[in-house]
Amino acid sequence: MSIVEIKVPSPGESITEVEIATWLKSNGDYVELDEDICEVDSDKATLGLPSEAAGTIEILVEEGETVQVGEVVAKIDTSAAAPAAEATEVVTEAAAPAAESAVAAGDGKPTPNGGNAPIIEIKVPSPGESITEVEIATWLKEDGDYVELDEDICEVDSDKATLGLPSEAAGVITVMVEEGTTVQVGEIVAKIDPNYTASFAASAPAPAAPAPAAAPKAAPIAAKASHATGHAGPTAAKLAREAGVDLSKVNGSGKEGRVLQSDVVDYIAAGFNAGDVAQGWGGTREESSKKMKALRRKIAERLVSVKQETAMLTTFNEVDMKPIMDIRKQYKEKFKETHGVGVGFMSFFTKAVTEALRQFPDVNAMIDDDHIVSFDYADIGIAVSGPKGLMVPVLRNAEQMSLAEIEAEIRRLALKSRDGKLTIQEMTGGTFTITNGGVFGSMLSTPIINPPQSAILGMHNIVERPVAINGKVEIRPIMYVALSYDHRIIDGKDSVGFLKTVKDYLENPVSLMFGGKTPEQVLLGL
Repeated sequence: MSIVEIKVPSPGESITEVEIATWLKSNGDYVELDEDICEVDSDKATLGLPSEAAGTIEILVEEGETVQVGEVVAKIDTSAAAPAAEATEVVTEAAAPAAESAVAAGDGKPTPNGGNAPIIEIKVPSPGESITEVEIATWLKEDGDYVELDEDICEVDSDKATLGLPSEAAGVITVMVEEGTTVQVGEIVAKIDPNYTASFAASAPAPAAPAPAAAPKAAPIAAKASHATGHAGPTAAKLAREAGVDLSKVNGSGKEGRVLQSDVVDYIAAGFNAGDVAQGWGGTREESSKKMKALRRKIAERLVSVKQETAMLTTFNEVDMKPIMDIRKQYKEKFKETHGVGVGFMSFFTKAVTEALRQFPDVNAMIDDDHIVSFDYADIGIAVSGPKGLMVPVLRNAEQMSLAEIEAEIRRLALKSRDGKLTIQEMTGGTFTITNGGVFGSMLSTPIINPPQSAILGMHNIVERPVAINGKVEIRPIMYVALSYDHRIIDGKDSVGFLKTVKDYLENPVSLMFGGKTPEQVLLGL
C-alpha cells in the first residue's frame, strides 16, 4: 500500500492558516490526479485543493475547521484501482441494433404524456424597486428543450445585477424573445408546455434480439446519471461561455457528475501544449463585436459620471499589520470555539472604519443637490468578487456589530456572492465602502468612489518590508491603504485625519480598538 499525504499549500505570502470550506469528495471516494478534493478559505480568497495522486481518499479534517499551512488534511491510497461506474444498463453487441432502433423511434426528444394542462407563460419578474425593464442576456435553454421546475432558463441583466429566471413548471420551452432584447417587467419571454415528459426512449418495446451463438462481448457500462450530471455551477458556466466551450463535452468531477470550474479549465488546457505557447497564439487579424451587457453599461456610466461629477482625490498611508496578526494568532482558536467563525483582517478594518467615521462624520455623508446628508449609522459596503463581476453587498449598522458579528455577516454575503445569489436589497444603499485589491496581488491603487457615497477605502496586499522601529530596522508585514474621497464635501485635513485614525486603530488594537478591555475580553465577547 502506498499512501500520499495531502498537505495545505501556502495560498500566498503572510498567510499561515486556512479554513476547510467545503469537501468536494466524501471519505472513501476515488479521486484522480490533480482533481480538486476540497475548497479552502483564506483571508484573501477561496481556492481549490487538488489531489497529488490518484486513489481513494481518507479525510482527516472536518468542514469548517481552521488548519495551518503544511498540515495534513487527507491521505490518498494510490494502490486502490478506479472503481467501475455504477451500472444502469449493460448493452451487448447483439442487442446494440435493438437499442439503436429504440432511440431512433423516440427521435431523442421529450415525449407527449397525453395531458391537457394549460400552457404556462413565463413573465419577467421585478428585480427590484424602480426597475422597469431588463435585457435578456443569455438563454440557458434552446427552443424545444425540456426544462425542470425551478431550473434557470435564461439570465437577465438589469441596471443593478444579473439574475437567473427560473421556469415555473416542468415541460418543453418555447423561446419568444431573442438574446440582447430589452423587455419590460411583466412581459412574456417564454412559454412552457407541461404536457411532455423527460423520457427520451421510445414508448414501444424494442424487438428481441436473436440468441447469440457465443457469449457476446459486453459494451462499456453506462455511468449512473442524475439531475446534477453535466450541470455546471455559475462560475464554471460563465467561464465556459467566455471561452466558447461546449459543456456537454466536459467531464464533471464534482458530486454526481457536476461540472466544476476546474473541469472547464482542464478542458481548455487540454487543447494547448508547450509548443503552442512558444510559437505564440496565432492571431488571425479577425475582429469581433458584441453588445455590452446592461450591468456592464451601467457600471461604465456610473464610473464616468463619478469622474466628471466629483472632485475625487486619493490620500495614502501604510499599516503595520503585525499587532493584528499577533492577536489573531494568539486568540484564533478561542474565538472560533466561542463564535463559530474565524477571525480575519476584514473585521478589524470594518471596525476601525466605523470608529473613524464617528470621529469624522463628513466622510460618512453625501451630497444631495445643494444639501449635505449626514448619517447617524454606518452601512458598510464590502466589495467582493463574484461570478457576475464585482459586487458590493452592504453590512447594515456595522457600527453596532462586534468582530464576530462582522465576520459572520461578511462570510454569509461572500458565499452568496460566490454562488450568484445576492439580492438587490443586499446590494442597495451603503454610506461607505471598503475594497480589497490585495486579494488579486495589488500593491497600490486609487479606488473609485461608489456613488452617491463620498469616500472609499482601498486595502492592498501585505508585503514584508524593512521599516524603522525605535531607531532599528526591522522586517514587518506592511499594507498600503488608500482613501479616495470627494473634495467637495471632505476637506484634505479630514481625509488625512480619517485615514490616520484607521491606521492608529489597526496598529494599536489593544489601546485604541478595545476601549480599555483586554483583547481576550473583546474577541470572546466577555
